[in-house]
Amino acid sequence: MTSSGNHEQEDHYDQEGEEEEEEEDDDNSDEYDEEDEEELEGGGNSGESAETKTTSGGAAHGICFDASLLCGSQSQHGRGRRRRRRKGDGSLMGRFLDPRASWVREWNRVILLVCTMGLFVDPLFFYVLSISDTYLCLFIDGWFAITMTVLRCMMDALHVWNMWLQLKMARHPYGAGRDGTVAGNNHGNGRPAALRYLKAKKGFFFDFFVILPLPQVVTWMVIPGLLKRGSTMSTMTVFLIMFLFQYLPKIYHCVCLMRRMQKHSGYVFGTIWWGIALNMIAYSVASNAAGACWYLLGLQRTMKCLREQCTHMDGCNPSFLASQRPIYYGTSSLIKDRSRLIWAENRKPRVTCLDSYDNYEYGAYKWVIYLVCNGSRFEKILMPIFWGLMTLSTFGNLESTAEWIESVFVIVVLTTGLLLVTMLIGNIKVFLHATTSKKQGMQSRMRNIEWWMSRRKLPPQLKQRVRNYEWQRWAAMRGVDECEMIKNLPEGLRREIKYYLCLDLVRQVIEEQHIHIAFEQTQWIGD
Repeated sequence: MTSSGNHEQEDHYDQEGEEEEEEEDDDNSDEYDEEDEEELEGGGNSGESAETKTTSGGAAHGICFDASLLCGSQSQHGRGRRRRRRKGDGSLMGRFLDPRASWVREWNRVILLVCTMGLFVDPLFFYVLSISDTYLCLFIDGWFAITMTVLRCMMDALHVWNMWLQLKMARHPYGAGRDGTVAGNNHGNGRPAALRYLKAKKGFFFDFFVILPLPQVVTWMVIPGLLKRGSTMSTMTVFLIMFLFQYLPKIYHCVCLMRRMQKHSGYVFGTIWWGIALNMIAYSVASNAAGACWYLLGLQRTMKCLREQCTHMDGCNPSFLASQRPIYYGTSSLIKDRSRLIWAENRKPRVTCLDSYDNYEYGAYKWVIYLVCNGSRFEKILMPIFWGLMTLSTFGNLESTAEWIESVFVIVVLTTGLLLVTMLIGNIKVFLHATTSKKQGMQSRMRNIEWWMSRRKLPPQLKQRVRNYEWQRWAAMRGVDECEMIKNLPEGLRREIKYYLCLDLVRQVIEEQHIHIAFEQTQWIGD
């Protein structure tokens, strides 16, 4: 190849790049389809050997290439041309976001983890209710309620920011840049994108519903009012209804977010181990929710026992079961009326309801009596999670009474455990198979190569070179055959992919030839 020929080929590639950019400006709909292919991950890899770099020169001339034939690193010039952004009006609403941009995908993963944390935090509000071992009355743990409220508000703030981003999210981002922003041109206006988000069934109002501060309102306003009126039994019922009213849609919201991420990128986190971790996190969240409901229903059963003991005691009023200071911070006494000390000093309610579960029909809630008066918040949270994991994993060994609420709760927990364990085992089997199948294929290929080299009696030097090539090829793409991946693509798309991957290599070869020619000319002049 001569120097003039090198300049002509380089100019030819530059002209093709300029023509492609002009076509992108003229036809934005075609660009949207082409960017779906450009956003796929797993491009060039670095660290190839000298043999693989030498072979990659053939790929630039149209030869089929595999993982070891791809160009290793992209030059700054090649990357700079593809990072150019279109200029918009620069205003806040003049740019909206491409849902397939890299940072948007990372933000969606963060929001997915935040949703999961929200599913874990909401059941913890149940543990703000406790029974005083000294006065035998129900109260709210003030400091724990503050902690849960702060955590919930922090996650709600992230959800609000995500809703603002969704208002600026383009569903059809024509002319999207690499930074994920789209200029406010006629093809993509921020107002229609925001209106689509506002009118969607799973859009703005659904996102707004899942961040309503229902647990905070119930904890700080509803329950204190019920306790002041002495309605201890209805306290747990209202708490459980308001929790399920928002918690079940939050689960569906988290599933919708995961499906939307899979729709845009084809995966959630992109690694096998993250898939296993998500299944384990879902199992832990279900165990925490089941354990929290078990604690709340067990607390209700304990209050029922204390209420029955109060009705059989002279001079006891059911209002004594509620603290006169509903929210307790540990700085003052829970009661103001000294007449309540008669109820608190009675040994029979304590022995019947709190000391042992054999004296009352607790059924599936028999272990709760050791938690309702426990001052350790860590033990109060950890024990129900352990109960939830054990129940969801063993599918039985629960003693139930004749009450229908307890029977329904046990049926729901056992059915959910059966479904979760089935899904967990199935998904982990799929993930492990996907992880080990390529390694097993590589090991089988190496055994076949070793058998062939031994049969043909190749010399040790050639055997070692073959082994090095195979292991370098495996280290480059981990067993992915790129030639097999692109052979079914359209011819024009295959040509553009080869042009994109090998343009920098061709330019590097041209520059090296220019240096070699200049060096020869310098030597000729010196001679």
